[in-house]
Amino acid sequence: MAGKLYLCATPIGNLEDMTLRVLRTLQEADLIAAEDTRNSIKLLNHFEIRTPMTSYHEYNKIEKAKDLIRQMKEGKNVALITDAGTPGISDPGEELVRMCYEEGVEVTSLPGACACVTALTLSGLPTRRFCFEAFLPTEKKERQEILKELERETRTIVLYEAPHRLVRTLEELAEFLGERSISVCRELTKKHETVFQTTVAEALEYYREHAPKGECVLVIRGKSRAAIREEEQQRWEELSVKEHMEHYLSQGIEKKEAMKLVAKDRGVSKRDIYQELLQ
Repeated sequence: MAGKLYLCATPIGNLEDMTLRVLRTLQEADLIAAEDTRNSIKLLNHFEIRTPMTSYHEYNKIEKAKDLIRQMKEGKNVALITDAGTPGISDPGEELVRMCYEEGVEVTSLPGACACVTALTLSGLPTRRFCFEAFLPTEKKERQEILKELERETRTIVLYEAPHRLVRTLEELAEFLGERSISVCRELTKKHETVFQTTVAEALEYYREHAPKGECVLVIRGKSRAAIREEEQQRWEELSVKEHMEHYLSQGIEKKEAMKLVAKDRGVSKRDIYQELLQ
């Protein structure tokens, strides 16, 4: 019978967060694929796990995935671990999962620690709706496009950031998102875990003077729907009613429906738009 891919969540700091199911799977698997074997060997040694290990990372994710899939088709069970947290979240594991499904290899996920969810629940910000962006792109144009999208995001935003890039990222968040509530979560699950509840501007001022240490997760309040509506209405009011009508008529919308849309945009009645057009 063919083997299976096991996505095994490992601790993001505190080793006591390793689940019993993950421990058993790592011990029983035929092979462990790790993002950084030098880092993961410390974890395996701590739990006295002697399963053979191989590297699977960003720079070999396609060719190595083919080899791992071949071995699974031959009957081996492979456990995938990342440096910390849940494989497939902001790491090359997602590529292996995709290729496994394409090749008919069974995949299962063993839940456990995840920095994104841990920070979100600690943040004190709304958790019902959120968007996860992981690390912002390094390429300037793509990075600015993402920040521009986040400017109007109404859900709580979760970002990852390295300490040496934190100030730069806070500067960009201040520029694109303006004054927002933010929780800067550091050293999650570790002895010196901190959650700094503040605003983007105050966080920027603080970390310009105090060099941050440890990986950070930024949890940022989304833009209020009321603020978006106010901005949209202000933008429409900068147009004349005739220009506003033309905006919809040029899209092939019938005049009667266009008047209804204009009235809604401007927060007035359809009769008011009709009278304005008559004048």
